[in-house]
Amino acid sequence: MRVAENEVGRRIERFKAAAQAAGVKLTHQRLEIFREVASSLAHPDADAVFREVKRRMPTVSLDTVYRTLWLLDDLDLITTLGPRRDRVRFDANLEHHHHYVCERCGLARDFTSAALDALPIPDAVKRLGSVVASHVEVRGICGACAKEKTARTPLPVAGQRQGEHGRKKRQRRRS
Repeated sequence: MRVAENEVGRRIERFKAAAQAAGVKLTHQRLEIFREVASSLAHPDADAVFREVKRRMPTVSLDTVYRTLWLLDDLDLITTLGPRRDRVRFDANLEHHHHYVCERCGLARDFTSAALDALPIPDAVKRLGSVVASHVEVRGICGACAKEKTARTPLPVAGQRQGEHGRKKRQRRRS
């Protein structure tokens, strides 16, 4: 799934203006890296951006992709999402929205919710410092993964309580 061309064009124009205002050189590689993030609804990580841009520009390096993504983040043209553990994902949609992330396959999708937008910031958070922005990241198992799991879930082994199979499998994966 891709972002509509007119929205990609709007994002690219915003990128050009921000680069000029910051005195940042607008190279073809930077433009293509931004175009990849700006046109994707998948919230790609740096490796996914690198793979797609490399198809169009075989000379681009992974280092250039990382440096450009962090430059775009510094220019407030993209945001990062999710915890900064094994990989960071990037989002060029700067409109206020929330995220759904599948715990199994990593699918990430935007959604809006007036109910979530209306949630007050708790006093406990206000005591920590000022709040500039907030968004909700909902985690779960997407429909495709749920269907796949249902199709391949084995019957319980005799003498095994329901749910033990999944717990043992998760424990093995963590080791």
